[in-house]
Amino acid sequence: MAVPWEKYFRKALQEKLPKKIPEQNADHFPPVLRLLEKRQELADADRGLRAQKEVFQATMAALKQRREQLEKKEQELKGSFVRFDKFLQDAEARRSCALRRAAEARHRAGRQEAEALRLRAQLEELQRERARLQRQLERLEPCARLLRQVLEQLPQFQEVPELVARFDALADTQAALRLTERERLRELEEARAQLQRLRDTWQDELLRQGQRRAQLLDRLEAARERTLHWESNWVQIQNTAAQKTLLLGRTRMAALNLFQLVCQHQRQPPALDIEDTEGQLEQVKQFILDLSAVLASLPQAQPAAPAS
Repeated sequence: MAVPWEKYFRKALQEKLPKKIPEQNADHFPPVLRLLEKRQELADADRGLRAQKEVFQATMAALKQRREQLEKKEQELKGSFVRFDKFLQDAEARRSCALRRAAEARHRAGRQEAEALRLRAQLEELQRERARLQRQLERLEPCARLLRQVLEQLPQFQEVPELVARFDALADTQAALRLTERERLRELEEARAQLQRLRDTWQDELLRQGQRRAQLLDRLEAARERTLHWESNWVQIQNTAAQKTLLLGRTRMAALNLFQLVCQHQRQPPALDIEDTEGQLEQVKQFILDLSAVLASLPQAQPAAPAS
């Protein structure tokens, strides 16, 4: 149920403003100071009302959202109950009705008995509370007399509730200051703990970076060793390639010389290209084979000559 705004803020304003303004000496407080004091009080009350209004609006919004959620859940539960009742309606109608009447009767009897016991226990509790309050009143009677005596010595307070309200305000302020002090001490401890964690983390990170630097140096040294190894291998490969190239050139020159000698022996001009080393070697090979065949046939021809 929504609370009317005007009644709520009027009630809050009445609670915020002092119930009775103490009488003050007009000579000590000029009208301007009293006006400033009234404006300050109105400003404090206005700020308090705005804060209460914001808290109230936030509470109402949360309650509205909660009520919408509950209504949604209620609709879902109602739908589930309707479907379940339709499922069991035909088979369990009479039996459910009889059981429900019996259960209602037992429940009503038990509820009435429990209500009677509760009221009896509540009556006894109220009687004990009344006796306790009476004893507390008798015990606090000297305190009340003392408060009245103190009130007589303090003209700025007209009634005992004003003095008690002032004491409660001072006690609340002290409690708030103590709570603030505990909060500040807790924040200080958290800051110290966070600083220690940061120091530990920095030392661990420095140690990890040192280890990583050592690993990178080891890898760099290994890379340098591999580079020197491959550079030496490359130099050796270049030297070997140069030797092989020189040997190949000499071999091609020898093959060319042999080919030219064969062409001169055969009295034929060179028919192959100078770069065709394989063809030249093939011609030299063929010449050697032919010459070997000729030389092999010579020993067989010499014995046959005397016979003729």
